[in-house]
Amino acid sequence: MKVGIVGLPNVGKSTTFNALTKTQNAEAQNYPFCTIEPNRAVVPVPDYRLQKLAELVKPKRIIPSTITFVDIAGLVKGASKGEGLGNQFLSHIRETQLILQIVRCFDDPNIIHVENSVDPIRDVEIIEQELLYGDLQTLERRISKLVKQVKGNRKVKGELEIAEKLMEWLGEGNPVSTFPEREREEFQKLERELNFLTNKEIFYGANVDEEGLVEENSYFRELKEYATSRGREVIRLCAKLEEEMVEMEEEEKREFLESLGVSESGLEQVIRKAFQKLELINFFTAGKEEVRSWTIKKGTKAPEGAGIIHSDFERGFIRAEVISYKDFIKYGGEQGAKEAGVMRLEGRDYLIQDGDVIHFRFNV
Repeated sequence: MKVGIVGLPNVGKSTTFNALTKTQNAEAQNYPFCTIEPNRAVVPVPDYRLQKLAELVKPKRIIPSTITFVDIAGLVKGASKGEGLGNQFLSHIRETQLILQIVRCFDDPNIIHVENSVDPIRDVEIIEQELLYGDLQTLERRISKLVKQVKGNRKVKGELEIAEKLMEWLGEGNPVSTFPEREREEFQKLERELNFLTNKEIFYGANVDEEGLVEENSYFRELKEYATSRGREVIRLCAKLEEEMVEMEEEEKREFLESLGVSESGLEQVIRKAFQKLELINFFTAGKEEVRSWTIKKGTKAPEGAGIIHSDFERGFIRAEVISYKDFIKYGGEQGAKEAGVMRLEGRDYLIQDGDVIHFRFNV
């Protein structure tokens, strides 16, 4: 799973990246365009269930699922026309499944805002306009190629037709995600090849100050209302505090969050929302060598889930031996679950459930 982080310069985007990934490889400075190379970091998905399973199994190692964050240079108004540095890095977030837009929701005269004032809605609209322009440019290049290929080729003719309709739709200021003919095969081909930015799930990260974390400020309320009107979600985080928490032990961090009346860190909120938006779940494998978490799409059948581990597991799939996480913990592990009769044998049509502890049987 990959999440692209976007935003205007100086809204706390790179600071958030540093905090979320527990690294310092995205330099955060008080001037625009300090991030001039796309930053990537692969971080473990926090899941308390892994540790609980490991306490029972006592494996040699614990391997969590991971999430990749991609942070690009701050976008500015006119980026698509060559202003600033951000637009040249848009290609790096085309490969992501989800976009997190960091939006500044606090006042601080010591931190320059590229637009000279704090206005969350204006900032959101600038970024989304630039993403739309990015899609327009990509589609324009594709149409130029299709026009040259169209003679005597029916398939290309259909793709050109849908591309031109989409071009008109984007030209009217509409994102790809609302295009009426998204189910057509020709559109699906365009999407697979071009990875439209405005067809991705987007949610907002409201970067507030410490006071704004304790109590919702007017900027956050305004952004929340805007997000709701567009069927999107917004999380509230304080990039500065998130960065300060990087060096804290887990227990110390929990106590600190509780003292602020907050139950989740920014990372936990981002991952929870990402899983919800992309309809992802985790299942586990648990043995003496390792206890491991695997991320799959909700609705994945047992053979495809086995294939995530190794292609041979899917090719030679026989059955899945399944214990729910709750039963695994309740009965003290695999042997106890077997004795209690709660281990199930599931076949090819079984839909893997979140928290399943699975042992796959296969033969190749």
